[in-house]
Amino acid sequence: MISIDAEWGLVMRVENTPRYPYAITLGAMQNNNELIFEIGRHIAQDCRAAGIHWNLAPVVDINSNPNNPVIGYRSFGSDKFQVAEKAMAFVKGTQSEGILTSIKHFPGHGDTATDSHLGLPLIDKSKKELVLNELYPFQKLIDEDVDSVMAGHLSVPALANGKTISSSISKEIIKGVLRKEMGFEGVVISDALNMHAVSKNHPVKGELEWLSFDAGNDVLCFAEHTKEGIEAILKNASEAQIEESFKRVWKLKEKAMNNIENAPTRLSNTEELNRKIATASLTLLKGLESDIAGFRNTNYCTLTLKRFDQNQNKSEIKKGLELTKSEVENEKNILLLVTPPQIKPVNYFGFLKNEINFVNELVQTKNVVLYLFGNPYMMNHINFERTTATVVVYQNFKVFQDIATEHFLGNISAKGKLPVHIKPWAFNKKNG
Repeated sequence: MISIDAEWGLVMRVENTPRYPYAITLGAMQNNNELIFEIGRHIAQDCRAAGIHWNLAPVVDINSNPNNPVIGYRSFGSDKFQVAEKAMAFVKGTQSEGILTSIKHFPGHGDTATDSHLGLPLIDKSKKELVLNELYPFQKLIDEDVDSVMAGHLSVPALANGKTISSSISKEIIKGVLRKEMGFEGVVISDALNMHAVSKNHPVKGELEWLSFDAGNDVLCFAEHTKEGIEAILKNASEAQIEESFKRVWKLKEKAMNNIENAPTRLSNTEELNRKIATASLTLLKGLESDIAGFRNTNYCTLTLKRFDQNQNKSEIKKGLELTKSEVENEKNILLLVTPPQIKPVNYFGFLKNEINFVNELVQTKNVVLYLFGNPYMMNHINFERTTATVVVYQNFKVFQDIATEHFLGNISAKGKLPVHIKPWAFNKKNG
């Protein structure tokens, strides 16, 4: 049984394969769950074509922390109802092609500012808060018999009797909360055991593998010490404990293997589906369609802020920025197209502080219409309220760029809604 992380397609792990939009883009669509179903179905078809049975997706974390370094764009948004609903559509689409799914990262990785690949995030909330928010999408999908749940590397003391142990090796969280309280009877798979949130705390080979299994994980993802892990489990586990996990995994395998007939021989063509999503997700964050129409009639210039050369060093970027400043110095109306160098929030999404300052100088001194081709949390760093209009496009695929052009020309309107909360710029500026 072969698994993969294919949240936005096989391309998440395999280069030169079909690419679909991030979950945050899907989160912007309103009343378009049939398109999310189609995303799940298309990705599942690609999995079948590649001989993969189990997609470790979707993410059902509620993204409520704009500084989250690892979830952010992978979440459907900050509204628990929308997250549950859209995740369900993705799961149903995946199931329609006979591919298994896994909801993650239990009990909820959305409200953290620590990357669990590097350290152990702490979620210091009451159990009541967690049940009402973080656990809500998990419970909704568990009630619909989801195939598997991935246990994340998070410290959630309120669910672990006050312990700061990682949820992925906590009996209280997996066997107690997930199994007994939430009623999940399927397979539990750990998040990758090579992640530093847990791996650096267990240097003895086989120890982490045993703790993970003993906590209630049936499948150990990315175990670094397989041989020693098996030995530790055989030494410490009861026969009944092993048999119980075996039966759950075997049942999952039977389900997977019953659906491998007549697999597609080609990977999907994404163009048409991605065009529909680009159109449905486009979000007018500031201003009106009429404001953009009026701007089109001005003598505007177009300015693109992106990395055309990924190997540029800081001094080269700063030189180019000074040249750009001089070129637009006497312009009054600017169509500003911003593509952040990276999707994650660290270091201003890959921009230099000089570039952020330049954008904010433009929006405060010029008549600017801004199109953002990237993570909407980028708007936390830009005083977009001072623009004539701001449009969030979410992705920088060519088809999304084409749709943005159609919108600017007035041929289509923006129907999407921001799926996350952006804080007032004045507050962000004050707090650095």
